[in-house]
Parts: sequence; C-alpha cells; structure tokens
Amino acid sequence: MSPFFKKDSTTTKAKVNNQIQLVLALRSAAIIIQLFLIFFVNLVLEYELPWMPLFSVILLELGFTFVSVGFYRNKAQISQGALLMQICADILFLSLLLFFSGGATNAFVSLLLIPIAIAAVTLTSTLLALVAFLAILSYSILLWHLPMSVMHGNMQGHFIGMGMNFLFSALVVAIVVGKMARSINQRELAIAAYRENLLKQEQVTSLGVASAQVTHQLATPIATVQLLTDELSEDYPDNDIIHDIQSQLTRCTDSLTAFRAMVFDIKEQTIISSKVDDLLTDLLENLHVNYPEINVDLNAQQPTNTAIMADAALLPAILNLINNAIRATKANNSNGITLISQVEGDNWQFIIRDYGVGFSLEKLQQLGIKPVNSEQGLGMAVFLSHASLERLGGKLTLTNHNRGGALVTLSLPVSN
Repeated sequence: MSPFFKKDSTTTKAKVNNQIQLVLALRSAAIIIQLFLIFFVNLVLEYELPWMPLFSVILLELGFTFVSVGFYRNKAQISQGALLMQICADILFLSLLLFFSGGATNAFVSLLLIPIAIAAVTLTSTLLALVAFLAILSYSILLWHLPMSVMHGNMQGHFIGMGMNFLFSALVVAIVVGKMARSINQRELAIAAYRENLLKQEQVTSLGVASAQVTHQLATPIATVQLLTDELSEDYPDNDIIHDIQSQLTRCTDSLTAFRAMVFDIKEQTIISSKVDDLLTDLLENLHVNYPEINVDLNAQQPTNTAIMADAALLPAILNLINNAIRATKANNSNGITLISQVEGDNWQFIIRDYGVGFSLEKLQQLGIKPVNSEQGLGMAVFLSHASLERLGGKLTLTNHNRGGALVTLSLPVSN
C-alpha cells in the first residue's frame, strides 16, 4: 500500500465474499457426500445407523445453507464475522453427525480439522483461535460421551492418545497453516504495492518526458518573442504594455531555467539539508508575486533553524498544493488561505487549508494515487506532489476541515 494514502477495503471485502461463497459450495458438496455415506454404510455395509437423527441434522444443514446462499447472494459487503458464523455452523453440524454415528470412534472424526484449516487461511488470528477451541471442545465432548462398554482393556489409553493426537494436530494446523497463509497474504500485498508504485513511477516518468519536450519546444518561441519585445521597447521606450510583456517573458525564461536546473538535480539525485525558514520565505515571495490578491495567513510554530532534507522538486511540489488551494478558494468566492508550519515529534508538518467546498469522498480515495479529472485541476498537481514527497520519505494526507474547506497536510522528517 502506498505510504501516503490508505486504500479502501474494497479488495478485502471482495475476498471475503469469495471465501464465504467457497465455504457454502464446500458444504453443499459435503451434504451430498454425507447422504451417500449414510446410504452406503446402512445398505451396503449393513451397519445400523440412526436414520432419523442423521437425516434431521442433514435437513437442518441443508436449510441453513439455502438461507445463507439467499442472504449473501446480493450482499455487497460481508464481514469476517459472517464467515466465522459459517465455519462454526460447519463444526456444529459435523459434531452432531459424528455424535449420532459413533462419536469419537467414527473414522471421520478427523474431519473436524477441516474447519480449522479453512479458518487458518481466511480469518484473523483471534478468530482462528476461537475456531480451533470450538473444534477441540467438540472432539473432547465426543470423547467424553463415549459409552463405558468401549472402555474395556487398554482402550481407555488408546482414546486418550487419540484425544492428545487431535489436540496436537489442531494446534499444528492452526499455527503452521495460519502463519503460512498470513505470510502469503503479506507477500501478495507487498507485490501489489510494488506494482502500484511501479505504475505510478511510470506515469511520473511519462509526465516528466512530456514536460521536458514541451519545455524544449517553448524555449525557441519565447526567445523569439523576447527579441521582438526588445525591438519594440527601443521604438516605444515609454510603453507600459511592452514593459509588462517583457516582465512576463522574463518570468517565463526564469521558470525554464529553474526547470532545467531542477531536472538536473533530480537526475543527479541531489538531496541537501534545507532550513524551513528559508523554504517558507521562498513560498511567501512566490505567492506575493503570483497571487497579490490572496490573503495568506502563515502561522509558523516550528523552532528556529529547523531543517529538513529537500531536493529541487520540493518547492514546486508545495507550490502545486498551494495553487490548488488558491483555486479552490477562489471558486468559492473567497480570497484567503491558511498555512501552518509546525514540528510534531521528528517530523515537520506543513498544513494548507483552503476555504473552498472541500474534497468529495471519491476524490479523497483517488487523489495522489493516480491522475484524475477535476474541474479545478486538482488531480495532476497532487499526483506529482505525492511522487516528489515520496522520494524524500514524506507523507501526504488529504482531509476536509470540519468548518468547511480542505486540509492538505504534508510531513517530512526533520534532519539532525
């Protein structure tokens, strides 16, 4: 999982849905096998098993399965508690069938290990321990209710050994299979996170290539326009419009130069210790030049000489987030933003609050993970800022303020 955003549990819930459908399918197959074995033992092997209790249990099992299939068919979200209930029901049905067909002497008593194995790969450790306890308790009850007629000779020691063997087997299945299942699950999550990060880096690389191409293409026309304005300024030295054009072209040229330097630093992976006070000064200067109409409320609470590890992409990444906040504020007919700089533990936090309408739930789930469409251009800037902060070991959090507007909090480790 990305270290910056928490994913929703849609994948986990879908996995639980598939698991409970598999449990219901296995029980349906077990019912058919149970019926076949009862007829085979009674009619072929000519053992006298109690028909009525056994068929009553199977009928109850069949009814519970039909109700479960109907109940979970259209369920979009199924909790692990529902899966636990299904597994516990299997233990109950199997225990009843064994009780009416020989109890602990039944050759199929080891089937009580199957619910433990299913729980080991589907449930949490706590719920697995509960299932294992119920299975062991069921076997112990079956063993306790054996008739005294079978306890002749040294059979008592034999059944005690069987009980110890079942207890040991249940613990082995619960511990070993459970640990292996969790290891596999963690490996799958790690692979999924790696693939997600690789895809994100590919997208960032593609955006970087496209930006470099556009920058290269803009350099020539900007230089040409600069020459033309220089000639016009010679002919009309007192024209304010030409002076404004020259000023804007100078800003474009400076931006291109800064972009080339930033690309070189990123390529060389240049990371240096930077003072937070200097970073805040650069941010304020940029905002005063580009957004003189915006009221910026800066609340700097960090200690003097607080430093962080930064690269050339950090300042543009923060400016991207601030620009988004300003656009959201303007869209809501407001003209102010609030910036908070503070140190929490070993991390420097920079909080950006706008006075717009805030993030929708869908945007909160997608922003930063991938580029998304937005009327105010939120997706691409947050995505790129997210990638820039990731290289520095930072964290980015998007929330909504309880009094309206959005909160963007970035956190970076404080350098010693």
